[in-house]
Amino acid sequence: MSSQDIPEENLPAERDHAHGAVGVADEKNPFADPGLPPHEHRIQDIDERAAKRSERAVAFLFTLSMLATVGFIASYVAIPHDKSVFIFPLGHISALNFALGMTLGAALFCIGAGAVHWARTLMSDVEIADERHPIAAEPEVKAKVMADFRDGARESALGRRKLIRNTMFGALALFPLSGVVLLRDLGPLPEDKLRHTLWAKGKLLVNMNTNEPLRPSDVAVGSLTFAKPEGLEEHDHDFQTEIAKAALMIVRIQPDNIKDKRELEWSHEGIVAYSKICTHVGCPISLYEQQTHHVLCPCHQSTFDLSDGARVIFGPAGHALPQLRIGVNDEGYLEALGDFEEPVGPAFWERG
Repeated sequence: MSSQDIPEENLPAERDHAHGAVGVADEKNPFADPGLPPHEHRIQDIDERAAKRSERAVAFLFTLSMLATVGFIASYVAIPHDKSVFIFPLGHISALNFALGMTLGAALFCIGAGAVHWARTLMSDVEIADERHPIAAEPEVKAKVMADFRDGARESALGRRKLIRNTMFGALALFPLSGVVLLRDLGPLPEDKLRHTLWAKGKLLVNMNTNEPLRPSDVAVGSLTFAKPEGLEEHDHDFQTEIAKAALMIVRIQPDNIKDKRELEWSHEGIVAYSKICTHVGCPISLYEQQTHHVLCPCHQSTFDLSDGARVIFGPAGHALPQLRIGVNDEGYLEALGDFEEPVGPAFWERG
């Protein structure tokens, strides 16, 4: 059905817009403006039933987009990453990648197809010619822009076509969830890993050099010994991650020279155990002065007093080294009596 077959009184009223000046070609103006062709009404402009069918089609596409987004999230959760399927002619491919690509593509396509179908069948298709105007907007121009905006909003039928509006908002609101779900692939959640190390009650202190458990007699006054938790081996895949938190330095100080009361209580016969990780930027501390009981970080010269709770006495470090409470088990080996009571490493307090 075309607009020529419809009685004039049934056709929608045309908007009063200038269609451009129609000129006649002559010697001075060989390229005359032919003007705009006569506007032909679409079936949706004439028949409300056809408009309703287009409205349902657009809403159906937006609904498909919502279902595809839900399918994307369900595929991400339910399909194992190592599962493969045979897809002709692609061959064996990852089932997860195939499902994610298909659902994400369908969600995007349906939003685009719905918007295009909406614009082509339900929004106004009247061509409007507007003469150029000065860049500086006059009050009359501003009023005209606002009037055009209101006309466009009315012609888009967004307020009247509630089914399209609601399904479009649903599709646009659900689609970003796909990106939120993909953030999960940035890595495992940190949880409270920064607050804990491998040290626990009963873990033996193992000498880093000999790989043997330490006895109190192995630690001489004035010496510096490095230790790791029992069970942590260099060939373990997570060795570097764990030793970066659990590395320990052990020194023996005459009990009368220990100034901090808690440090004395957490030691054994003057043997104290502190984190080896500097609280400035995480460098390993390795320099010890026997006479002053100071340890020095070689990176930025942060200095800690091991006879006074490992407090900072010089340098950029922000807080004292965490101390590990130790004791001796029934077999005479040094053991941890728990984990560090505060997180080890640099800048933790700024991270919360």
